[in-house]
Amino acid sequence: MTEDALDEPELDVQSLRVIKAIADEGSITAAAAALGYSQPAISQQVRRLEERAGLALLERVGRGVRLTEAGRVLARHAPAVTTALDAAAGELAELRGLRSGRVRLIGFPSASPTVVPRLLAELAASHPGISVTYVEAEPPEAVEAVRQDRADIALTFSYPGDRDDPHGASARGLSVRTIGHDDLLLVLPAGHGAAGSDPVDIAVLDAEDWIAGCPRCRGHLLELCGRAGFEPRIRFETDNFVAVEGLVAQGIGVATLPRMAVESFPQLAGVVTAPLPRSEARTVHVVTARGADRVPSVRATVAALGAILAGRQAEGADRPGN
Repeated sequence: MTEDALDEPELDVQSLRVIKAIADEGSITAAAAALGYSQPAISQQVRRLEERAGLALLERVGRGVRLTEAGRVLARHAPAVTTALDAAAGELAELRGLRSGRVRLIGFPSASPTVVPRLLAELAASHPGISVTYVEAEPPEAVEAVRQDRADIALTFSYPGDRDDPHGASARGLSVRTIGHDDLLLVLPAGHGAAGSDPVDIAVLDAEDWIAGCPRCRGHLLELCGRAGFEPRIRFETDNFVAVEGLVAQGIGVATLPRMAVESFPQLAGVVTAPLPRSEARTVHVVTARGADRVPSVRATVAALGAILAGRQAEGADRPGN
């Protein structure tokens, strides 16, 4: 062993988890709560790591602390290290015949009432040892949560021609896989002349008032109408699916919603939906750290999500208008 090797600091995964938790939570107290340790235990672990590293990892700022440059280096590398070790532990557990694990899932709002309950039921039946936690977030925030090791799997979506696709530069270094599609529907007042078309040519709606949804859905609406040769006259904006249908039912305007959003609640009276071309469907992805699929619990969860999306698409193909 060389003299330089003897001078290298000894790092361990638990210390990296502690530093990462301080970076995520913003304080030693919050990091201790997140990890389930006492504050003195966290402080002691940081001091031991500083002694081994020969560098200060935290600095006082007012009544709080923040990471030094050295601390930020460790926090930046922590997700890759912990994912690799979790994968190794998972493979060893599989060899021992264990079927347990924890998965932190984060997903977009319309998946919460449509996909996630089916996922939890499926895993409970086929892999009862897997514990899943779930948080709701739009795709950009979900991708960032995986990057920062606050989630193991992000369930996300993108639209055709999306100019701000969260699976581009922001997902560099992560694994992004397509697992299905979600049809885009027009939401129209009952009796609207366009409701009988299959699919609807959106150009016939150029004179309508429009209700726009979430920022990503609004961006796709602008893109969709732009390709049809007009700019939609957006009168109202809300990311509340029920509010969109309520406004349409009162004749305030027309809208587009993904099928998952429409199926999130019973359709309101006075509203009809009509399919847009399949080419306008949004794509559903799962985003993980690279190598995370070697963790058995993550792999099983991703496989279950893929099966659920495939089942939804098969059900959708049998619906009238598809």
